[in-house]
Amino acid sequence: MDKQQLTERDICSKYITPAVIQSGWDLHTQIREEITFTKGRIIVRGKLHTRGETKRADYILYYKPNIPIAVIEAKDNKHNMGDGMQQALHYAETLDIPFVFSSNGDGFLMHDRTGQSTQIECELGLDAFPTPDKLWQSYCAWRGIANEQARSTVAEPYFDDGSGKQARYYQVNAVNRVIEAIAKGQQRILLVMATGTGKTYTAFQIIWRLWKSKAKKRILYLADRNILIDQTKTNDFKPFGQAMTKITNREVNKAFEIYLSLYQAVTGNEEDRNIYKQFSPDFFDLIVIDECHRGSAAADSAWREILEYFSTATQIGLTATPKETRDVSNIDYFGKPVYTYSLKQGIEDGFLAPYKVVRIDIDRDLQGWRPEKGKLDKHGNLIEDRIYNQKDFDRTLVLEKRTELVAQKITEFLKATDPYAKTIVFCEDIDHAERMRQALTNLNPERIKENRKYVMKITGDDAEGKAELDNFIDPESRYPVIATTSKLMTTGVDAQTCKLVVLDQRIQSMTEFKQIIGRGTRINEDYDKYWFTIMDFKKATELFADENFDGAPVQIYEPKPGEPPVPPDEPEDVSGNQPPKIPEPPLPPLPHGERRIKYVVGDVTVYVVAERVQYYGNDGKLMTESLKDYTRKTVRREYTSLDQFLRRWTNAEKKQAIIDELRQQGILLEALAEEVGKAIGKDCDAFDLICHVAFDQPPLSRRERAEQVKKRNYFTKYGAEARRVLEALLDKYADTGIENIESMNVLQLDPLSGMGTPLEIVQAFGGKAQYQAALFELEQLLYDTAA
Repeated sequence: MDKQQLTERDICSKYITPAVIQSGWDLHTQIREEITFTKGRIIVRGKLHTRGETKRADYILYYKPNIPIAVIEAKDNKHNMGDGMQQALHYAETLDIPFVFSSNGDGFLMHDRTGQSTQIECELGLDAFPTPDKLWQSYCAWRGIANEQARSTVAEPYFDDGSGKQARYYQVNAVNRVIEAIAKGQQRILLVMATGTGKTYTAFQIIWRLWKSKAKKRILYLADRNILIDQTKTNDFKPFGQAMTKITNREVNKAFEIYLSLYQAVTGNEEDRNIYKQFSPDFFDLIVIDECHRGSAAADSAWREILEYFSTATQIGLTATPKETRDVSNIDYFGKPVYTYSLKQGIEDGFLAPYKVVRIDIDRDLQGWRPEKGKLDKHGNLIEDRIYNQKDFDRTLVLEKRTELVAQKITEFLKATDPYAKTIVFCEDIDHAERMRQALTNLNPERIKENRKYVMKITGDDAEGKAELDNFIDPESRYPVIATTSKLMTTGVDAQTCKLVVLDQRIQSMTEFKQIIGRGTRINEDYDKYWFTIMDFKKATELFADENFDGAPVQIYEPKPGEPPVPPDEPEDVSGNQPPKIPEPPLPPLPHGERRIKYVVGDVTVYVVAERVQYYGNDGKLMTESLKDYTRKTVRREYTSLDQFLRRWTNAEKKQAIIDELRQQGILLEALAEEVGKAIGKDCDAFDLICHVAFDQPPLSRRERAEQVKKRNYFTKYGAEARRVLEALLDKYADTGIENIESMNVLQLDPLSGMGTPLEIVQAFGGKAQYQAALFELEQLLYDTAA
């Protein structure tokens, strides 16, 4: 057997896998092959999307399930032993794996990322692959996991419900980093994970492993929203069963092991309401604080009191947005994060939804408004004589026509896209949320007639509205469609199908901005939710220019006056960055007992003066480009000349491979074919589309290419049966393109299926190899006419 003739898969099955098993690795519990660990970035162009390339490791080796310690990248034997090393190292960094191997079937090149070996890289024979125990001992030494008790804690299995659900790679990284830090004695731990990446599930696995290993026996889980506690108890934490309780009615029962609580439920301004003190200071071994940016880090916060009271307990802070200001610091309290999974990385991996931004500027927001002398508002209040601008609107001054204009733009967008797309409108306060509800209701009478809950105000003061929150976040519940809110829905609301987030609230905090963005970043493929849109009326998205923001949008749109708010598929080219925002100071406090007057004015007209959509590219630069522009730029980055592209296309054994590469780079060939086809009146395949769009070549239709081949009498050298097959393949190409005729499945379709079985058809050429050679020659003739 000639080793160099074997495929990569053959090398794996005949050489690599046996060598690893021979070293003591269990095939069923410790070796996993062809592991895809990302989903591929979602690339949005106009109303269409595609997935980018996924990341896939040939082998991941585990000491225990979900404790990965080695990665192997395989190559066929035509490659050198170390040719897969750089790719494997990239995977190892992502997967937090210390031992990296590359193999072509002759042996292994090993790279030790721990720095413990005398040489970083060395070659090993097939019979010298390290044993699981050897790598585990080196792993523990690298991580500083010294004693057996610590190693036992680190090796404690994950919870497995038997459903086959696997933790995502970054969740595994996060859980293992936290467990290892605790096993080494670290008492305060910060874990940063973007909204929508499964912080609660990650927290559950951390708690489960510590609880099962008996490293931590009594655990308190704190959050500041009731919905967060209830979602946690009924969903991710459900396996704790009877060992778990929720602290309610300010009552303490010390018979449980897992306690869930609102921090408000165990604290108060008066000493007798601080019921957490009914527990002894050493009662809890572990405290987990969800959304810890929301106050627990402030030295004078109620959460801080609890943390200091239970100071002997290990404390874990979970957040999507660590708060770092002069007065409040998560890092100052918890220390630097043991692991961070950012919004940017989540979008890049395809686990989080990218988004477009529609920016809408209103004249009064930009130019301000000054009342004429002595002007009274609707309620007879004398309006203070000064210039009112964006920071005043809906806080100290209400322009009713402005509210109506915002509602009108929201309605226009939904009518033009999907009237039932779940939408959250963030308002300045509860009063603003109610006025926005009324305006949206009046603009959508047909939808309200269908169901009065089409628009609902969901705020902390409204019991009926709060009761509809579960229905809003339930993908299977159509109503409510639009939720107007102020603060209630900024965090912890798992709105998987939210497709439109409207910002009519001034947002000066990067922490709050990221939390609001997070309402839409979850993907739900079952409900066609792959990206979402932010409609910004208050310039909040200027925070994208902040260096601390780590996940720029794919598109920003600022329509001109009179244009619809829906981003066009082909906006004009624009580039540039917005300056960072200077935070506005809060409104000054009022003297004791006084109530702030909010002026309401109904006779001031307002207009839209600017709207814009822009894409952010992979390089993070702001740009607006069409599908044709994107295709041209992407192709020419890969192929610097037409000749280079033609050589690659001509030499490719299967054109499908090139087509797949183009798709993985975000080139939507179907959409491009529709766009170009309308412009030139021809049905072109991928080859002509690329040559035309990227290199300005005149395109031929598939039918024209097929006819040119027929004129060459190419088929005469074959027998009658083979000629019939080739003629049918040529017609198939003219009808559907090159991709279909390259697949052997085409032989099972009409009219080819009427010529015999696939085996009989290829025998007309003398066998499968001869059939494939004839097909390759046919393809060469098809595209030879373009050169």
